[in-house]
Amino acid sequence: MPQPSDQHRMKGRVRSARPAVAAAVAAGLVLAATGCGSGSGSGSGSKASGGPVNLTYRIWDSTQQTGMQHIVDAFQQANPNIHVRIELVANKEYWTKLQADATAGSAPDVFWMNGPNAQLYESNKQLLALSSNVLKQNGVDLANYPAALNQLYNLGGTQYGIPKDFDTVGLWYNKKLFDAAGLKYPDASWTWQDVQNAAKKLTDASKGQYGILAPPYGQENYYDTIFQAGGYVIAPDGKSSGYAKPEAQAGLKFWSDLVKDGYSPSLKSMTDTFAAQQFESGKIGMYYAGSWNCMEFSKSDTIKDSVDVAVLPQGVKKATVIHGLANVGYAKTKHPAEVEKFLAFLGSKQANEIEAKDSGVIPAYNGTQQAWVASFPNFHVQSYLDELPYAVAYPTSKNTSAWQNQEAAVLAPAWDGGEDIGTAAQQLATMMNTALSKEQ
Repeated sequence: MPQPSDQHRMKGRVRSARPAVAAAVAAGLVLAATGCGSGSGSGSGSKASGGPVNLTYRIWDSTQQTGMQHIVDAFQQANPNIHVRIELVANKEYWTKLQADATAGSAPDVFWMNGPNAQLYESNKQLLALSSNVLKQNGVDLANYPAALNQLYNLGGTQYGIPKDFDTVGLWYNKKLFDAAGLKYPDASWTWQDVQNAAKKLTDASKGQYGILAPPYGQENYYDTIFQAGGYVIAPDGKSSGYAKPEAQAGLKFWSDLVKDGYSPSLKSMTDTFAAQQFESGKIGMYYAGSWNCMEFSKSDTIKDSVDVAVLPQGVKKATVIHGLANVGYAKTKHPAEVEKFLAFLGSKQANEIEAKDSGVIPAYNGTQQAWVASFPNFHVQSYLDELPYAVAYPTSKNTSAWQNQEAAVLAPAWDGGEDIGTAAQQLATMMNTALSKEQ
């Protein structure tokens, strides 16, 4: 089943392919961690070499390359002895190539990292540790980034990445359909019940019109409602699944019931066509979508003048999943001090302001996001920022893909009406617990 969220996590907004990490990746990284890599340096916090230094910075999104080059140019102007070369690797090849390079001990000095892969690379000692002393020496204050985003890259009490950008999830709605149904637009007071009531009134099978899209997507849909119900996907200690618990099942049921009641297109329909594309047809009342969809919707001639976005409705409490990329250093770089300096600049207010203007993503540095907001004047995209106080870190483990890649398949029978959601959730918990036990 197509999952835009998984695309986004890989490529970076509107944009990417599932960050699949097969067991072979883990095996390869273990070899890299114990082998005789060619890129070993003198360790974090070492003195700069003093002479000209060349660094490689690997990214995967061509739409952000210009913005990243502008950041590199600004860094080199302030640090003329450090030359940074951006290396663009196609998204479909990024993780495979990074695995191979890490195994050979020749990974780039600095590269993009995402949440689902962070623990795997850290556990195999491929990421440069950024101690509190190193951060302080380079003028980095983690309080300048959303706490839940820092959490994705803080492992065992040590920071391994400096947040680059982030995304949250909002409730998009079609104003034309709401007006025709005589409904008030969603706002911050909305609850699950409001969504269910509106979905019912917006559905008109005779017109092929549905109140909401309810695909079995993690980040955009059931992760959010699981947290809103007071549950969790993975236990805080990372050792067990939360899917067997009633709170998580309530978060799943919210979505499966919308399909069961006929307020959402069928699972088959949502499998055949990306949900975002269905929303763009103008026949869907509501859609939970990530901030990476803003650009796509703003360019859609069908809906760009008739849709808007609000914060997510609350269940037992308010919550939205936050994910974002981080810039990380290679543990075996020959130039750790220069890498630390470059990482600090990438995470600076100056760099984030450039990113907000040139890259089309929400920069992670607090207070630099308004340029991104201003780029979508027709939409209330401020909603994505308003959710930060109650954002929850994207659920990950050491080998996230081992269980995450199975979620949609295990849940499909419940979405399709052939199985009780509780039964499917129990099966998912069993599968996930088996996968997690192999990480210990």
